[in-house]
Amino acid sequence: MDRRSPISRRNLLLGSAAAFGVPAVLAACGSDSPAPGQPTGGGLGTVTIGSNASDEIPKKSLDTVVKGFTQATTRINTVDHNTFQENINRYLRGTPEDVFTWFAGYRMQFFAEQGLAIDISDVWREIGADYTQAFKDQSTGIDGKQYFVPFTYYPWAVFYRKSVWQEKGYEPPATLDEFTALARKMKTDGLIPIAFADKDGWPAMGTFDILNMRMNGYDFHIALMGGKESWTDPRVKQVFDTWRGLMEFHQPAALGRTWQEAGQSLAQKKTGMYLLGMFVAQQFPEADRDDLDFFTFPEINPTYGTDSIDAPIDGYMISAKAKNVEGAKALLKHFGQASSQNIATKLDPGTLAASSKADTSGYSALQKRGAELVSKATHIAQFLDRDTRPDFASTVMIPSLQSFVSKPDEIDSLLTSIEKQKANIFR
Repeated sequence: MDRRSPISRRNLLLGSAAAFGVPAVLAACGSDSPAPGQPTGGGLGTVTIGSNASDEIPKKSLDTVVKGFTQATTRINTVDHNTFQENINRYLRGTPEDVFTWFAGYRMQFFAEQGLAIDISDVWREIGADYTQAFKDQSTGIDGKQYFVPFTYYPWAVFYRKSVWQEKGYEPPATLDEFTALARKMKTDGLIPIAFADKDGWPAMGTFDILNMRMNGYDFHIALMGGKESWTDPRVKQVFDTWRGLMEFHQPAALGRTWQEAGQSLAQKKTGMYLLGMFVAQQFPEADRDDLDFFTFPEINPTYGTDSIDAPIDGYMISAKAKNVEGAKALLKHFGQASSQNIATKLDPGTLAASSKADTSGYSALQKRGAELVSKATHIAQFLDRDTRPDFASTVMIPSLQSFVSKPDEIDSLLTSIEKQKANIFR
């Protein structure tokens, strides 16, 4: 799961937008122009980048990192994050840019297996020493070749404002019962306990992920994502029953709210806590970021404790239809450098560098805590829409979870519907 963000020559803007099926009026929020400060020429020609970094901070971060790449001219086409993700299959089969932003793990493997991405094992022979084996594994296709360069990652946790909690005397809960009791206390104190948004369809996936991993364990969760377990299994129903019991503490009217708006409610001290990725820090004014802290979602089943978290990895791939493969590989090597990732994590307080050689001495207190949380996790999931087939995530799980958020009492029929659709997709 992950996060959801012109050339002045209008004809190129429209052509690039059409690859995603994006109306021209929407694409105008993007950019298909040389990155700020980029040279007008380079020894390796022009490298184009398809980017989903449409929010202000990630967009500035990418622009700045690309500015330091001098081997070629670069042109970034920025498309709204959700639009990019939901249209990626059509995009890669159409007229994609040379390099595109994407996700590690299953979602990378899915497109590599279909021949829509280029093998970059030669790039890994140069940058591999800078990454742990775990990062390399998440960049490797089922054929054993590498197709992805990790850039940044971020853990999911329950975020809150320290000043509010200190004022109210709140303490991070260790169990679900304590979590529920805390939420009740927040209600009596006039706070909406849990900030929540699902207008874009993906944020609710994070709640399902953590509840399923806490209750049924990482292995069951990954098997379910892979189509190997049934959605009508009583264990899955229990996840939704538990979630339904928490609904009274969720921010209402979630289907009309973006994650950014929910993040702002936390920043404005209107909500008490928010289960989201660390990128929620982007919604806090710089002066308030030191007031942001988190705890990992509490234990539900003692068998699994808090051994699993979502910590998605973002990075870059080269499309099979790339026109400038040599320049694209040079750019991926640039992205793989610790110095490039240092720039990104300094500009974007909600991310951590993937390179083992990155300088973490400049990390904020929040970033240091995030890195520690990930290092202690026994199991790391990539997020629901990255751990399963993209067609299943988009066409089945987004509308299903939104239906549940709207009508949480209709669990049996919902799970029967999910299972039936899953059977038609995972053949």
